[in-house]
Amino acid sequence: MTAVTAQPAPAGPSAQPTVRRLIVYTLLFLLVVVAAIGLSGLLGRVLDVREVLARSDTSGMARSLAFTLVGGPFAALLWRVVWRRLDEDAERSSLAWGLYLAGVSAVSLLTFATALITTATSLIDGRWLPQQLSTGLVWLGVWLWHRWMSRHATKSPSRLTTLPTVIGHVYGLVIGVGGAVTTLTVLLDEAITGVAGAVTLGDPWWMPALTSLAWAIGGAAIWWWHWVRDDGRRLSTGLADVALIVVGILGAGIVALGGVGTIVFVALRLGFGRTDPIAQLVDPLDAAIAAASIGALVWSYHRGIARARSDAVRYAARLVTAGVSMAATATGIGVIVNATLAALAPTLVESDPRTLLFGGISSFVVGAPLWWIVWRPTADEPGRAGSTGRRVYLIAVFGLSAIVALITLLVIGFRLFEFLLGDVSGGSLVDRVRAPTGLLVATLLVAGYHFGVWRRDRATLAAIAPARERTIGRVLLVTGGDADAQSRAIDEATGAAVTVWMRAEPESADSDAADPGPGAEQLARALNGVTGTTVLVLAGPGERVEVVPLLGGRRLRGR
Repeated sequence: MTAVTAQPAPAGPSAQPTVRRLIVYTLLFLLVVVAAIGLSGLLGRVLDVREVLARSDTSGMARSLAFTLVGGPFAALLWRVVWRRLDEDAERSSLAWGLYLAGVSAVSLLTFATALITTATSLIDGRWLPQQLSTGLVWLGVWLWHRWMSRHATKSPSRLTTLPTVIGHVYGLVIGVGGAVTTLTVLLDEAITGVAGAVTLGDPWWMPALTSLAWAIGGAAIWWWHWVRDDGRRLSTGLADVALIVVGILGAGIVALGGVGTIVFVALRLGFGRTDPIAQLVDPLDAAIAAASIGALVWSYHRGIARARSDAVRYAARLVTAGVSMAATATGIGVIVNATLAALAPTLVESDPRTLLFGGISSFVVGAPLWWIVWRPTADEPGRAGSTGRRVYLIAVFGLSAIVALITLLVIGFRLFEFLLGDVSGGSLVDRVRAPTGLLVATLLVAGYHFGVWRRDRATLAAIAPARERTIGRVLLVTGGDADAQSRAIDEATGAAVTVWMRAEPESADSDAADPGPGAEQLARALNGVTGTTVLVLAGPGERVEVVPLLGGRRLRGR
């Protein structure tokens, strides 16, 4: 009799390398931070010899020595082990390596930039901050070290390579715009207060201007380094597009609209409600002009960048702008309703509702025209009815409207019961509920309009759908790739309902990227001319597509 030896089953992908990398890179990150803190503390003492001689901070000295002499060698040893393993392709292409470099690069950039700019501003004020300088120098070294690793010829990461660039130009843009707005505000304040005859006391007016200018220059330098030198403006990744839309379009649009709205508000008060001194009326004008000009400049620049990107990015920029202007318009409507009710209701304290009314009018006047231009409510755009960006936009509007409506109803209910229970400290019933009522009215108008848009889009899609001949009733998709994208492609090509079955084949342990499978074009070509109530589609591996029309099935009785 021949003996049969059982063969072990092939092992599936192991989680051990992933867990090991997670632990190792997390520990390395912590050790690098500890060593940098210790080195910056020691260097700060070297730069501040007079202060060291005048005090005896033994605990601080002991902490810096421990962090440097204990954390530093362990960090160097662990880094050496990690660096040697990066000769393997699996290590270099791991997600943990890319995340580690991106995380340390971001932390070191934010730390050294903030510390060095703070050092520069302290010198302008006549103060010497050696600890800030030492922190900036040490973390600058950490940033340069990890930048060298991220650009190494054979050991640089193959994943998340653009994340530090995106973080860098976003951070530089934010602090640069903030510094520029503050600088321009100080200059305009000096000019306006000089015209209004106001007297300022304290430090010279140019001192805060130079301080904020240092932040503007530092932010501009960081932004230029990552946006121009590292060619961040040409990145076409999803994260880069999101950063462009959120910071360059949404953030800049909010700043610009807020500034323009404040300018209109000041103009209305100067023209129709001059009850306060002119110096008090024009007080917010300097910051408003600065925000409007800088915000519009940044928004216009990034809008031009978005126009050179894909159609999805261009439409996303348009939707974001429409959302900001719609929020401004709705806010104006809510404040106008609030001011109208305030004029009708008796109040405990003498107040002028015109100021509130001017605020609502200014917000509406600024937001409504921009919304009309960007959203184009009268334009016929049937091609946009089923787009992903439009659906996401409508869902976001409905979700936010539901949250705001629920909160305002709770506030109105609370105020109503408070009044009915005899609380006389809050004024009349109208005065209690006028603010949430105005917000509720604006929310209902926004939700009602967009509900009409949603119904019109559904009608447009329903009118287009019959034109597509449906020759397949149901598709059974068996795939190991991107099931969502393939399902959408089959739905667009046939209009059939799609049921997805994922393959049970294990992926290779050395592979970090899954096989995406055939694309939309391959699936549409394979299904062209196929008819049947139920069709089986075998997608993958690679671009392989097999289509099997099924006649039906019957259940056999088992034993």
